[in-house]
Amino acid sequence: MTVLGAPILREMVAKYSVIYPSDEAAFDGDGYVLTVREDRTLHYLEHRNMISREIVFAPPDCVAHLTSKSRFGRLGLSFLNSVKVHSGFVGRLALELVNLSNERTPITIRQGDPLIHIEFIRREGAPEPYKGKYMFQFMDEGETAMYVDILSKNFPSLYPRDKLEIETRNRLVREE
Repeated sequence: MTVLGAPILREMVAKYSVIYPSDEAAFDGDGYVLTVREDRTLHYLEHRNMISREIVFAPPDCVAHLTSKSRFGRLGLSFLNSVKVHSGFVGRLALELVNLSNERTPITIRQGDPLIHIEFIRREGAPEPYKGKYMFQFMDEGETAMYVDILSKNFPSLYPRDKLEIETRNRLVREE
């Protein structure tokens, strides 16, 4: 397995929209830095799911790993959920955060703040794309149509259009 550097990731963004929308300033040497779609303040010991502004697509030959930016870690913000994006997953990410500040002060995260590093790693073996209930989560009709086209054109044996269209109807649109 190999971490894909920013030049390869840029190519994947151009070809498959693995990060959408993307911002050139958010690429770093080992990946990309995700942001959130809305401002939120977390009070001491408060746990919240925050949704990434960007849609993430981990191609069938990749997985992605997430790590929090040290800027927020130093304030006491802890990233709780799994640090893996399954191969074949498409959607916005639900980022589970809790404020564990020693000073017991609120922590504010603003839309556009660099929050979470995402690194894409090549996987070996036959593809086994994600087939869970969170496929296409928090995406609108236009976004899902865009990814149905990308997936069915580039990976037709893994993503038949008719099955994708069924999945888009069953997607999670808002936080549970």
